[in-house]
Amino acid sequence: MIRGIFPPITTPFSNEEITFDKLKENILRWNKTGLSGYVVMGSNGESAFLTREEKIKLVEKVKKYSASEKTIIAGTGSDSVKETISLSNDAAKAGADYALILTPSFYQSQMKHKELIDYFSKVADKIKIPLLIYNVPKFTNVNISAGTVAKLAEHENITGIKNSSENIADLTEIISVVPNNFSVLVGTASVLYPGLTVGAKGGILALANAIPEECVDLYGLFIKEDFISSLKIQQRLVKPNKAVTASFGVPGLKAIMDLQGYYGGPVRSPLQNLNQDEINIIKKIFMEANLIK
Repeated sequence: MIRGIFPPITTPFSNEEITFDKLKENILRWNKTGLSGYVVMGSNGESAFLTREEKIKLVEKVKKYSASEKTIIAGTGSDSVKETISLSNDAAKAGADYALILTPSFYQSQMKHKELIDYFSKVADKIKIPLLIYNVPKFTNVNISAGTVAKLAEHENITGIKNSSENIADLTEIISVVPNNFSVLVGTASVLYPGLTVGAKGGILALANAIPEECVDLYGLFIKEDFISSLKIQQRLVKPNKAVTASFGVPGLKAIMDLQGYYGGPVRSPLQNLNQDEINIIKKIFMEANLIK
């Protein structure tokens, strides 16, 4: 079972190319925290802008630099069943422990129960590592239902879901219909505490790139049943999380990483870096939450 806090790690670029030295620096620093592992090629990793060759090399390097106890999850989903199977198995050879598979969405109006069961089952049948469903309706406009997740949870190689919806009712329904050993992870820090209260096993959180200690502390305090202290951290994370998701996105996340001493660096085109006024705004938000000085 997957538990704990995972950052969907950003991909470090310099002059539009991946800089693996900076990736190594970030991971060596993250290794010293209580993070459970790393998600490579997630939405915050600008995976849509990466070539297939870059994706495989990223997995190889993350595996190489990671502490031995860290779990490596690779975002390998595409609309094509064939390509998803191929990339997932190549990522497994490169060192990934789990495949995070996005709901197919190009024909979004037709991606209903039957189609999603068919897609995920065919992929799970053929890949060499366990499958995690990735539900992120804000990007795909496809929201997988609790009934569909429950059916997929019966597959021996489908072991969990990252649910990036902030809808706690939907999350609660999913948790109520899957086995206890099926890992339901929240996909955004704004709902980590409420997600844990309804049975989530942890979270894959953009904020954990820049402030991993706070995210890990929130989770750890909750597990120790220090609910008041855990909730206090959650309340401090709401506005900063909104800043690096809804408001400024990946450019904002990379900017706050730079301010925290990690390497965020520039985004890859067509995304655009923040200007200084925007950086000042995001810095103020984090300072007001006592997350940076």
